[in-house]
Amino acid sequence: MDDYILKLTFENGEIREFDCKQILNEKPFDSLANDFIFKQARIEYGTVVWPNEIDIAPETLYLDSTALS
Repeated sequence: MDDYILKLTFENGEIREFDCKQILNEKPFDSLANDFIFKQARIEYGTVVWPNEIDIAPETLYLDSTALS
């Protein structure tokens, strides 16, 4: 989604939003501040990944996200 938000659907059916702005000042996530790189997000091995071997643990995505439904 726009504004560095990930809309995620978890295996338990929950839909949640993770705001990546909270991590953009930390390495290695600082490269995601480039919108072109951020939009290359994809799912691999059950989590969100980006080029250059950047990923976020699925537990972090769940615990630090906000439920939508």
